[in-house]
Amino acid sequence: MLAGKIALITGAGSGIGRAACQILSREGAQIIAADQNESNAAQTIELLSGSHHLSVSMDVSNSSTISQALSSIQSDVSAPPNVLVNCAGITRDEFFLKMSEKQFQEVFDVNLKGTFLVSQAVCRNLVEAKLSGSIINIASIVGRTGNMGQANYAATKAGVEAFTKSVAQELAGFSIRVNTIIPGFIDTPMTSTVPDKVKQKFQHLIPLKRFGKPEEIAEVISFLASDRSSYVTGTSILVTGGLAT
Repeated sequence: MLAGKIALITGAGSGIGRAACQILSREGAQIIAADQNESNAAQTIELLSGSHHLSVSMDVSNSSTISQALSSIQSDVSAPPNVLVNCAGITRDEFFLKMSEKQFQEVFDVNLKGTFLVSQAVCRNLVEAKLSGSIINIASIVGRTGNMGQANYAATKAGVEAFTKSVAQELAGFSIRVNTIIPGFIDTPMTSTVPDKVKQKFQHLIPLKRFGKPEEIAEVISFLASDRSSYVTGTSILVTGGLAT
């Protein structure tokens, strides 16, 4: 389904990013696993079959490290990535009245600014090479519903969805599709620190009565990365176990 695709996945060292690498690789894509912690990205690559995959160090909040990573990819692969999955994300949870400017800014820099910087760099390369592509951004149900202690995270994820809709309109003329996936509550390292009582509360609200698995998000990523979704752009796909916004 993805033969001939070169897929750059940020936040590839764990969670949804790692699962995306595994599923897209299974479907035939060449994987470039990017993470601020390159050893984690390298561990992801070790889980994949084949020897044509790469791992790179990338701080998505820093444009210079993005440029360096893309230059390295270009020299190794001789073509720009035509699939980008923006999975890199962090939380710095705190109640609003106690939240510091640093806690707000750090989440903004990675989740929203990082999505902008990596998308812009990849799309510039695609436009210059006159290649089509698919950009898949990962938002969150919290960006629509809000959540106590996550004013910073929710704001960035709402921003990712609005960003996607705008950029999709601009890039359609270049045959570059841009879509958002909105996961619900997923079993990842990000949710592992949530107290069990809070998890049980959220599970009660989910019609399927469980948290999702990273690979269940990755399967939807695979569809959006493929030509099977060739008429899908500017769209947000909810993968929430039935949890409504």
